[in-house]
Amino acid sequence: MVQILTKPVTFDEFIQWYPETGLRYELHDGVIIEMNPPVGDHELVIGFLVRKLSAELDKLDLNYLIPKTTFIKPSNSKSAYSPDILLLNPENLVNEPFWKKESTITQAASVPLVIEIVSSNWKTDYSTKADEYESMGIPEYWIVDYAAFGGRRFIGNPKQPTLSVYSLIDGEYQVNQFKGDDLIISPLFTELQLTISHILQRI
Repeated sequence: MVQILTKPVTFDEFIQWYPETGLRYELHDGVIIEMNPPVGDHELVIGFLVRKLSAELDKLDLNYLIPKTTFIKPSNSKSAYSPDILLLNPENLVNEPFWKKESTITQAASVPLVIEIVSSNWKTDYSTKADEYESMGIPEYWIVDYAAFGGRRFIGNPKQPTLSVYSLIDGEYQVNQFKGDDLIISPLFTELQLTISHILQRI
């Protein structure tokens, strides 16, 4: 059984403690948080999106990769997040101080897109992570709320499955939301043919 450290810890302490158990943890303002075990639908959404985005990367000849596990550590923050999906710009990794040993990025130039698949911890995705990714300057952030977990103030009333695309404009995120058969508009993937309905058909 893994003993979670109860006192606030630094990022270095978190990385040194991180166990090789297959469980996922994040660091939220110095506190170690055990992430919920993935459920089948959540994993199907990740797999489908990785397949779709990989095809788009090849089509557009973009030199980005989709790593299995990478931490995002915002500068001047006591947090470190492990997104469900992120695109990695390998050309900027030489500038990343934690990449070689900790598989961690700290600069927006390394992450053109980050995606979170919403589960029961939806408040973190819509509030904390959105604020942190915006402050880092990550140009595009998707929140895929396939089961309408999020609060009504985030996805509307009545609640329904929603994909929110946050685009960085003049240093602030502007959000566009897509439901049903709305074609998702992505600043990065300009030719993407994808709707939330397509995602729901895979689960």
